[in-house]
Amino acid sequence: MTFPLSRRRVVQCLLAAGLPGALPGSLPGALAQAYPSRPLKLIVPFPPGGSTDVIARMISLRLSDALKTPVVVENKPGVGSVLGTDAAAKAAADGYTLVVSANPAIAPGPLMRASMPYDPLRDFTHLALLGTFPNGFVVRAEHPAKTMAEFVGMARARPGALNYASAGLGSAGFLTGELLKQAAGIDMVHVPYKGSGPAITDLLGGQLDGMFESLVTATTYVRGGKLRLLAVSGDARSKIFPGVPALTEVVPGVTGGAWFGVSAPARLPVNIALRLQTEVQAIVNAPGMQARLSELGMAPMPLGGADFMAFIQAENRKWGPVISAGRIRVE
Repeated sequence: MTFPLSRRRVVQCLLAAGLPGALPGSLPGALAQAYPSRPLKLIVPFPPGGSTDVIARMISLRLSDALKTPVVVENKPGVGSVLGTDAAAKAAADGYTLVVSANPAIAPGPLMRASMPYDPLRDFTHLALLGTFPNGFVVRAEHPAKTMAEFVGMARARPGALNYASAGLGSAGFLTGELLKQAAGIDMVHVPYKGSGPAITDLLGGQLDGMFESLVTATTYVRGGKLRLLAVSGDARSKIFPGVPALTEVVPGVTGGAWFGVSAPARLPVNIALRLQTEVQAIVNAPGMQARLSELGMAPMPLGGADFMAFIQAENRKWGPVISAGRIRVE
């Protein structure tokens, strides 16, 4: 598929789609060349095997079909996804290097770091948001709190007596817990882990009161009767557990979770940016893909251009005060 558009029409489409990283000055050369003419690389700044990697490979296969050229996934984890994201920021802006962008490396993660090797807004063309990953707040099945309201009440009655775990300092679960503490006026002790596996082991063993965990992972333990799901951290109830309240129903305004999108280096030629944005949004909008993403715990949200950028900026506005109030720093 090609875009037989005039230069003026491409600029109009760019402005309508809201792709701030693409510059009109790059149009002549880009429009004169067929795209793509060789394989693309999709950097996944996380280890292989996780939900993000699985979703990235699903997207890459369908994008390969749409572009009629291979889209090769390259896992490049490290520094909380900053390493792989930095590699994409420094790649040529020719449409052949993409990256799975995420909250630790784009927003609000950089707000917790003293320095970053790139500017999360200026150094990227943020093409399309894929969706969000709400967490579930779980306790062991024998915990005395039967509801989220009871858990919050216990924490309020016994300041500092309860704890909660997350997959690590600065993770989405940790930030949601900090927002919960600040909004509800409660004092809980945060116990950071390097990944959720060890945290779940300690939760099952009784060393922890609760934790924020991805719904995909939590579902196995909840349905197995080992953990109790008290709330989900998304804007609405989960389709998987419609009887479990959203956290914001218990403490208004408390939502949180991870998010993932597809981005490219800044100054991407406008016709290429439009092509990629359109294809990625079409992939996520496909009914079969929506169902599969939901099974993997993602709430699909295929925003493109200006809407994706607005989402990123809103994340910074939301979490900036929480990070400042909690004096949160990640090294």
